Parts: sequence; C-alpha cells; structure tokens
Amino acid sequence: MKTSNPLRLLDLAGMSLLRDEASTITALKDLPTELFPPVFMEAFYGRYSETLKAMVQAWPFVRLPLGGLMKVPHLGTLQAVLAGLDILLAQKDHPRRCKLRVLDLRNTSQDFWRMWSGYRVHGCSSSLMAQVAEDRSRTKQPRAPLEVFIELHLKERTLDGFLTYLIRWVEQRKASIHLCCKKLRILSFPIENIMKVLSMVQLDCIQEVQVNCTWHLSTLAVFAPLLGQMGNVQRLLLSNIHMSALAGQEQRHIVQITSQFLRLHHLRDLHLESHSFLEGCLDQMLRCLTTPLDNLAITHCLLSDSDLSHLSQCPNISQLKGLDLSGITLTYSSPELLPVLLEKVAATLQELYLEQCGIMDSHLETILQPLSRCSQLMFLSLRGNLISMAVMEKLLRHTSGLPSLSQELYPVPQESYSSQRILQPGRLAQCRAELFEILRVLGRPRIIWISSSPCLHCGDNTFSHPQPIVYR
Repeated sequence: MKTSNPLRLLDLAGMSLLRDEASTITALKDLPTELFPPVFMEAFYGRYSETLKAMVQAWPFVRLPLGGLMKVPHLGTLQAVLAGLDILLAQKDHPRRCKLRVLDLRNTSQDFWRMWSGYRVHGCSSSLMAQVAEDRSRTKQPRAPLEVFIELHLKERTLDGFLTYLIRWVEQRKASIHLCCKKLRILSFPIENIMKVLSMVQLDCIQEVQVNCTWHLSTLAVFAPLLGQMGNVQRLLLSNIHMSALAGQEQRHIVQITSQFLRLHHLRDLHLESHSFLEGCLDQMLRCLTTPLDNLAITHCLLSDSDLSHLSQCPNISQLKGLDLSGITLTYSSPELLPVLLEKVAATLQELYLEQCGIMDSHLETILQPLSRCSQLMFLSLRGNLISMAVMEKLLRHTSGLPSLSQELYPVPQESYSSQRILQPGRLAQCRAELFEILRVLGRPRIIWISSSPCLHCGDNTFSHPQPIVYR
C-alpha cells in the first residue's frame, strides 16, 4: 500500500480550511506553525482578504515575505495585510504567538515559500539560512517599530497606486513603522516627489543608490543632503548630470555635493558616468572619500590632466579591485599619468576597462610594464581603441604571465581596416591567424576575444559581436 505524500496533505489541509473562511479564522489560534505558510499561500492566491488580515495578526515567524508571492504588486492584498497590521499595532501587547517584526514587499524570499510548500524538502539555501539568523536576532531585541521593506524604483512622473497607498499608510504611522529600502533607483522622477517619498524612508537602511536622470547640477545639489543621510550606502551610481544653466553657481553646487561624501563611511563602489561637471573638480570629490574603494568607474566624462593626476594620488584607490575609465579620451593626456595610476592599483586590481579611450600604440606601450605587474587581474578590455599587430603582440607577451587573467577583449588590429576605416574580412582572417600563432608560441592555453570598433549599424557605443581566438 502506497503511503500518502505528507507535503500533499499540507496542501489539502490548507484548501480544506479555506472552504469555510470564518472557520479558518477561528482555527488560527490552534493552527500548527508549519501550516501557516501553505494556508497563507492559498488565501493569497484565492484573494481571501479576511483570512489574510487575520493571519497577519497571528503570524508565527519574524518575517512575512509577501513580495515573494507577488509577481506584480497587488493593491487589494496589500490593503488586507496592512489592515491586519493596524489591528496588531493597536494592541498594547502582541498576541503571544505572533512574532511578526518585518513585512517584506520586495520580490525576494521565494525560498521561504518553496520550503514550506514542499518544493524544497532537503534543506534551505544559504541566503535563507542567513535570513533566519538575522530574523532570530530581531526577536532578541527590545520591541521596536515594525519594519516594512520595499524596492524603490522611481521611473515615472507619479507613483503607482500600490506605492502611493503604502506611502500614505506609513506617513500616518511613522512612530510605529520603519519603511526600509536597500536599493534605490531613480530614473525619471520630479525632485519634489523624490524628497517627499524619501522623507518616509529610513535613509540609513539604503545600501545602493542609482541615479540616472538628466539633472542639472543644481538639482543634484538639492538631492545631496539626502544622500549624506544614507550613511550605509555601499554602491553609488550617478549618471547624466550636467552643468547648471546659471554660470557662477557651479562651484557652490559642487561643494554642496562633494561634502556629502564625507558622511558615506561604507562606500565601496563608485560609478560616475557622463558628468560634464567633473572636469577640473574630481579632486574635490576624491578628497571627501573616507574609506578605500573596491570599484571605481568614471566613464564618458571629461577629465583634465590634473584630474588624472589627483586620481593616481588618491589614497583611497590603492586597493581597487575594479577600474573602469571607458569613454575618457586619454589621447591628449600626459603619457605618464595612466602608468602611474596602474602602478598604484597593481597589487589588487582584478578588472580593468579602458574601452574607447583613444588609446593608440604609443599610449599602450607606456602601460605594458605596470599592466604586467597586475598579478590579480582576471578581466581586461581594450575594445574601441586603435592598436597595431606589433603592439598587440607586445601586449599578449606582457600579459602572458598573469595567472588569473581569463577574459580578454581586444580591438581588431588596425591592419584589418582599409585606409577608409572599412573592415576587410581577408585582412582580419590573416590577423587572426597571426594572433593564434603568437598564442601558440607563448605556449599558455588562452582565449582572447576580438571585437571591431563600434558597429556603424548599431550606434556609436555598440561593438560588433566579439569572436574568440582559442589556443589550448
């Protein structure tokens, strides 16, 4: 006789309970802990609002990862759960069984629901185990405001109904609710609306900030004090910031912005893209860094020789693992600046991007020695530059002794083009054969990828599909 699948029995029990919603609510006080997640899932998918509201008040776990069940935000479900929280918050003493301290509305924690619904019966993922440990630590702390975690992606001119309802709900209960967000992305959103939304958020919870807006410098200066309150930010990306229309005020705005970096004591990754204001001012920002960076990307910006000089002298880049200077024209820079910079980071550098920097043979030859000392280097990209076969051979020889280098992206050698810069397939095939022979002579198994200059049919910043040259 075949035994019944016990996990299937849990599903059947949940479905049976929900046939009579009133009886289900009454039975919650005696419902085994292991039945709460599958019953909650049945109530969620069946839109049993009253059951959801009652289950929140008796939830036997520290965290309710509601966002893991929602492929898209659902306002009705949110309203039911928040109504349950309102009843819970109004009680002087929490029900003994209820351990709820965190409502998680992010699209994460699917492992929690899989485990309790029977999809994962042979243990939990490491991320889930880490979350359980974090949740247990919360139960040992004195009673604090309930935390609500969300993902903030501000990309429209107005908030959607889901977020609008949540923000208003939090605004009316600020003393008992902490609205938390670990990743903040701003694509296109009025600054006044940003200020209002962020006034509801615990800014010291934010760990990653991405701002990709066509803001003037003056707008970034308005946002900067909020950034300064995000003291736990580890990754910061600022893109498409432009000089203000009013001349003479830029310096004041730059001071207002860079001074906030003094408060970012956990910043590890800094990405600056398409910033016209950086030229001649980079040193002001670098001086305000308080901790060593792991990754630095300054791309498609205008930088002066003094900027590059200050960059190479900055003490907080000496431990860089990733450096990206793509799109910065190095053609007119003093030839000693880039080698000095690479010497500074040679001991720790793992990834180097120098794409579309206007690098030619003479520039590349100056960095071959410091490049050969980057003993930790794993990834190197020089796409979009003008390099001859002769210097390409020197590059391959100087990097052949790097033990960890496994991904190499190089431009098609100059000899593959006609005088009108048109790629010649026959010449390219000959260059590829010569590059393979160089790899064979060097004797180390290696794969390099060759990509032509930005594709004329796809836009200025799009490279043709790279082709590998493999020597094993």
